[in-house]
Amino acid sequence: MKKLVNFQWLSILMLALVLVGCGTTDEAKNEDTSKKVNTAEETGYKVTDDRGVEVTFDAVPKTIVSLQPSNTEILFALGVGDRIVGATEYDTYPAEAQNIERVSNSTMFNSERILALKPDVVIAYTTGQDDALKGLEDAGVKVFVIKSAASFEDVYGDIEQIATVMGVEDKGEQLNEDIKAKIADVQTKVKDVEKQKNVYLEISPKPDIYTTAAGTFQQEILNAANVNNVFGDQVDWVKVSEEEVIAKNPEVILTTVNSKEDSTVEILARNGWNTMTAIQNKAVFYVDADISTRPGPRIGEAVELVAKAVYPELFQ
Repeated sequence: MKKLVNFQWLSILMLALVLVGCGTTDEAKNEDTSKKVNTAEETGYKVTDDRGVEVTFDAVPKTIVSLQPSNTEILFALGVGDRIVGATEYDTYPAEAQNIERVSNSTMFNSERILALKPDVVIAYTTGQDDALKGLEDAGVKVFVIKSAASFEDVYGDIEQIATVMGVEDKGEQLNEDIKAKIADVQTKVKDVEKQKNVYLEISPKPDIYTTAAGTFQQEILNAANVNNVFGDQVDWVKVSEEEVIAKNPEVILTTVNSKEDSTVEILARNGWNTMTAIQNKAVFYVDADISTRPGPRIGEAVELVAKAVYPELFQ
C-alpha cells in the first residue's frame, strides 16, 4: 500500500510538473505572439500592389472603399466586408453590400466623397482613372490597386493580396482552397464527356454583339466546364457579326445579358438565326451575369452554372 501511495503522489507530482511546463510553454507562446503583434503595430507592414507599388500600412485597415464589385465580394468572403464604407453602384453581392454608400458608377468615382469618408485604404483597379487615383494618393489616402483578372490564377492572386492587406492570410488560403475544390467537383462530373458541345457565349447583345475568347477568365470558365467556345480561336473580347455566329452553328447559346427583360427570348426570335442547331433545339440559356462575369470568389459557381446549362444530364 505504501508503494502504491508513493506511486500516486509521484504521479501527481509528475502531472503537476507537466501542467506547470505546459503553462510555461503556453505563456511563452502567448508572449511571443504578443511580441509579434506589438512589433507589427510598431513597424507596420508592406504589400505590393499590381502597379508594383509597395504600399505601407501602419495597422490593418478598419475602413475601406472598394471600387470594383469583384473585390467587394472578395472582402466579404474574407469576413471583412463590414469594414467597407464606400462601393460602386454595381456592388450587389452579398445582400449587405447593397447597403453600402455608393461612391462610384464603376467608370467614374466621386473623389470628394471618398476623401470625406477618410478610408484607411481604397481598393482600386488598374483600368482607367489612374490620374484620379493619384489625386487620392496626393491627398493622403492609401490606394491599393488590383489589376483586372484575366485568369483563375489572377483571381487566386487577388484574394491573396487583399487577404494580406487585411491581415487575414489564413482565410485567403482557405478561400482559394474552397474555390479550387468547387471547380474540381464540377470537373469530375464533366470529365467523361465524349465530345465537347460547341457553345457561343454572348456578353453584349445586338446591335454591337460581343463574345469572349482566349485570354479572358470567362474562357477559362468555359474550359473548366469542358465546353468548346466556337470563338475560342480568337483573343480577348471579340465583336462579332450575326453572320459569323450563324456560320459557327453552335449547339448551345449562353448569354450573360441582363439589360433585357428576357435575353433568351430575344435571341430565339432573331431573324435568320433559326438555321442554327441551338435555336432549333431551344438550347439558349441565361447564366447569371454577376456570377459569371466577376473575377471573384464565385468563379467555381460560374463553372457549375455553365456546365449545368450545357450538360444538364450530368447534374441530375
